[in-house]
Amino acid sequence: MTLRRRGEKATISIQEHMAIDVCPGPIRPIKQISDYFPRFPRGLPPTAAPRAPAPPDAPARSPAASASPRSPSDGARDDDEDVDQLFGAYGASPGPSPGPSPARPPAKPPEDEPDVDGYESDDCTALGTLDFSLLYDQENNALHCTISKAKGLKPMDHNGLADPYVKLHLLPGASKANKLRTKTLRNTLNPSWNETLTYYGITDEDMVRKTLRISVCDEDKFRHNEFIGETRVPLKKLKPNHTKTFSICLEKQLPVDKAEDKSLEERGRILISLKYSSQKQGLLVGIVRCAHLAAMDANGYSDPYVKTYLKPDVDKKSKHKTAVKKKTLNPEFNEEFCYEIKHGDLAQKTLEVTVWDYDIGKSNDFIGGVVLGINAKGERLKHWFDCLKNKDKRIERWHTLTNELPGAVLSD
Repeated sequence: MTLRRRGEKATISIQEHMAIDVCPGPIRPIKQISDYFPRFPRGLPPTAAPRAPAPPDAPARSPAASASPRSPSDGARDDDEDVDQLFGAYGASPGPSPGPSPARPPAKPPEDEPDVDGYESDDCTALGTLDFSLLYDQENNALHCTISKAKGLKPMDHNGLADPYVKLHLLPGASKANKLRTKTLRNTLNPSWNETLTYYGITDEDMVRKTLRISVCDEDKFRHNEFIGETRVPLKKLKPNHTKTFSICLEKQLPVDKAEDKSLEERGRILISLKYSSQKQGLLVGIVRCAHLAAMDANGYSDPYVKTYLKPDVDKKSKHKTAVKKKTLNPEFNEEFCYEIKHGDLAQKTLEVTVWDYDIGKSNDFIGGVVLGINAKGERLKHWFDCLKNKDKRIERWHTLTNELPGAVLSD
């Protein structure tokens, strides 16, 4: 033991402290302070129940037994056991006892334990969720996509926030022609857009084979925009004229099927009307409007116009052309052309419709085209057949423009 001077406070070294705690007697583990301050998961414990009084016929302890000699180690052990017994009444587990103990009911989990069922997948936690609704307007051939809000988006910027926007594509055939996007909301991980984006020219055939891809991205002013997450909805899940609401976890970017025929890449939609007029003895071809045309100019727009041919055209006189609409991807033409022809001869004819981008000082750019006739397929064949079968009846149909047109002259 260290010697100390008179008037100096007593100091105990760590070695002496350890020796006092473990000797004499058997070596026992030193209790941690948390053992004396247990954590009660359901608030403060109830008051410890008082010990039951001894029955009258129980033998009383003799004073001699209570006054039996005790060693210092026995005193320390009893103190520890008293502490264990005290806190054991409040739910702490006492040390193992040599005798068999009655079965204890399983401890209830704390109230603040997370509810496993309340958590979503890892992607949900990391990327966020998106709320939106879809409506297929069958009568007007329109698909309305209402983007409501997103929650818990992944932070993309240095400030721990993001500048999110939503963009839509129709698959297969995703291109700039069928891309729609919302406005960008700044510095938020819980954006609320409440914005409706509409695809025009959606047919029943599209609703069977198309899938809507919805992507959430982060806009950056000085570099490329960053992808946050996406979801895909097969349009065949929708019922005509019935709004379906979704709340979906965003997923990581999924690969696009590159095996699809690139020669049939979609370049927009066109609304065409056909009518055989008995009075004029000819076929009336109406070019009503186009939607979601491919952008051909550097400004992100086109200057579109439409040409029509009725082939075979021996005399080279079947060409008709609409006016040019400046700087738009959704032009409205509402122009009608008349081809004088006998009704019986239409079965051997083919109507070719092409859309072009007008350029000054250089060749015009081909945007897309469609062929109607007896050699066509799907909606194009059905439209032509309905026109031949129903004289003097105007029939309108939307058709998909592709970047290749068999038999067409791809120069203006």
